[in-house]
Amino acid sequence: MSSEPPPPGSGRSPDDDPFRKQPPPAEGGGSPYDPSYGGQTPPPGDQPPPFDGGGGDPYGGGPYGGDPLAGMPPLADSGRRVLARILDMILVGIVVWLLSWAFGVTEYDTDKIDTGKSFGQSLVAAVLYIGYDTVMISRTGQTFGKRLFKQRVANLDNGATPSVQTTLIRSLVLWIPFAFCCACIWTAIAGGWSFFDKPYKQGLHDKAAKTVVVNAG
Repeated sequence: MSSEPPPPGSGRSPDDDPFRKQPPPAEGGGSPYDPSYGGQTPPPGDQPPPFDGGGGDPYGGGPYGGDPLAGMPPLADSGRRVLARILDMILVGIVVWLLSWAFGVTEYDTDKIDTGKSFGQSLVAAVLYIGYDTVMISRTGQTFGKRLFKQRVANLDNGATPSVQTTLIRSLVLWIPFAFCCACIWTAIAGGWSFFDKPYKQGLHDKAAKTVVVNAG
């Protein structure tokens, strides 16, 4: 059986995501879904709250003793994240160059820079990089680079594969400045932030989307 979450439109609920954190064990045994969990029936007004699959506030609090990472795999090494990102940038960059050449929007014309073509190439790059990250990560939590280096993106609050909306926010924060402004400088800052961030090793795009990158096997 595949351990990958179902793609959108498969008819399965997001609650079926195998990466989604499971309910914490109730004290005294039993299930928190059972009114008589722990061997006793709670008095009226003291029923256990239903578990919503999350960890409460993604930056602290909730049923996991205040640690949203509880129940998730270890955080991915920042150095290996960089290698995965470089691989993805090379793969998508090749496609960007080919399409820019095919549509005649390559940035350089002999010794001069054509502003219009430069914008066109930046637009192609933005669309492809954002689309690549959004589609791949919202389906499985992994790009090709992350799959090779055994990593995946997860929601910080519940460990599940991020939704399309969450992944789109993450991608926009990372790739819009890259394509139209600061290129590799912004990528280095946004991604390199994970080397110093405590305790979640988040890049700036992770912080915007409230995601983390964890090991995947």
